[in-house]
Amino acid sequence: METIILFAPLVGSILAGFGWKLMGERAAMWIATGLLFIACFFSWIVFLSHDGTLQHIPVMRWIESGSLATEWSIRLDRLTAIMLIVVTTVSALVHLYSFGYMDHDPQWKHGESYKPRFFAYLSFFTFAM
Repeated sequence: METIILFAPLVGSILAGFGWKLMGERAAMWIATGLLFIACFFSWIVFLSHDGTLQHIPVMRWIESGSLATEWSIRLDRLTAIMLIVVTTVSALVHLYSFGYMDHDPQWKHGESYKPRFFAYLSFFTFAM
């Protein structure tokens, strides 16, 4: 569940940024926002079920050479659980607000579609946080 929280905004960003021509402009916006709301829902579950102990959740091995082994992992403690709900909840609400905000924004050039790109950047920014 923690890896879904981490990677859902990245997947939404990739789908909205690169796949919007296949699925359509509106669908790309909904997918990016929907994946962020899924991450928000799971982060609330993690926050409410967290018992206060430190958890180490491995994501993938990074380098392994002899006795050196480094991995990319998630350290889940109280502060992480709080920051997960703050970042995902605020970002999900910003995504939802952006639907109405971007609907009234005229396109810059005739025929240019920039709304999926905006949602891709917004989702990638959330992933980076």
